[in-house]
Amino acid sequence: MKLINGKSFLVIFLVIQCVTILAVAKDFDFFYFVQQWPASYCDSRRGCCYPKTGKPEEDFSIHGLWPNYNDGTYPSNCDSTNSFDDSKVSDLESVLQKEWPTLACPSGDGLKFWRHEWEKHGTCAESIFNEHGYFEAALSLKKKANLLGSLEHAGIRPADGKFHKMEEIKDAITKGVGYAPYIECNVDSSGNHQLFQVYQCVDASATDFIECPVFPHGRACGNKVEFPSFSSASSRDEL
Repeated sequence: MKLINGKSFLVIFLVIQCVTILAVAKDFDFFYFVQQWPASYCDSRRGCCYPKTGKPEEDFSIHGLWPNYNDGTYPSNCDSTNSFDDSKVSDLESVLQKEWPTLACPSGDGLKFWRHEWEKHGTCAESIFNEHGYFEAALSLKKKANLLGSLEHAGIRPADGKFHKMEEIKDAITKGVGYAPYIECNVDSSGNHQLFQVYQCVDASATDFIECPVFPHGRACGNKVEFPSFSSASSRDEL
């Protein structure tokens, strides 16, 4: 009788373990990998402040890597015990400052921005990676996406006062990774739509780009969109 109870206990224990593992693995369905165009960020009512390390390069910068569900909802702030620890990404800091800079005011060193992204979004993907792995994955995806290169290959280059068809921008980015992005625009003081943020969908392992199960609800773009220069944006910035 004791042997049977022992076996029963073992079976129940294994079932619970399997259910737990499946639950952890199903924390989310996919990621949004989001990049922003710095000139459009700065050319807004709130303006921007360059980071303490200086003005970023004229390139897209990472906003975040966000776990999402297929129904359009998303988890957030999943583990209050796993706070951001800058020492865990110290070897990535110089690369993060270049590829994931803060443009918020007042000028910062990026730590506040990275802390927010890890604690709100990264902790919801602990079944996939630790803090270092989270930032490393985002950096790898940026390189793989190569947004600026894809646009330049299609003849779409940053320039003030020059407008491009929205479909041409989408097509250029789609050809780069094989899947259509979601593009969010902002509106400048003259009422022009500007290329602001690009959402690309990534599988639940944060490895490969995929077709988006659902698109986010952001600020829509018109048919003609400006891709403003960041190299000549200093007059619009809040330094």
